[in-house]
Amino acid sequence: MYPPEIVIPMKQDITSAGVKELLTPEDVDAAIKADGTTLVFINSVCGCAAGNARPSIKMALKHSKQPTRTTTVFAGFDTAAVAQVRSHTAPYPPSSPCIALFKDGNLVHFIERHHIEGRTPEMIAENLTGAYDEFC
Repeated sequence: MYPPEIVIPMKQDITSAGVKELLTPEDVDAAIKADGTTLVFINSVCGCAAGNARPSIKMALKHSKQPTRTTTVFAGFDTAAVAQVRSHTAPYPPSSPCIALFKDGNLVHFIERHHIEGRTPEMIAENLTGAYDEFC
């Protein structure tokens, strides 16, 4: 598990934009299984989370269509919550960072780490907003 002094600022980077933390498996299930759409961002300490994923999530928050809920868990820190999210994202292998969009409890869009690495925040935000337009 990563030390809190490293993780807390990275969590605050995304939660300060209004993204809600899911800290327990019960939180995860309640958010994903609720009616409507739920974005779940598995945050991490890696550079592609800081340079690409978190900025793209914040950019997509400005889009006209939004998920009902925009949420986050932190890999290597919120371990039980992350495991619960991953139980809902099969058949995709575990990766972090990654971004999942659920509609009425079903996974409808997934951005794996290899779709985050090497792409600009703008490209990732465009991918997200396209999914918002289709599913939200």
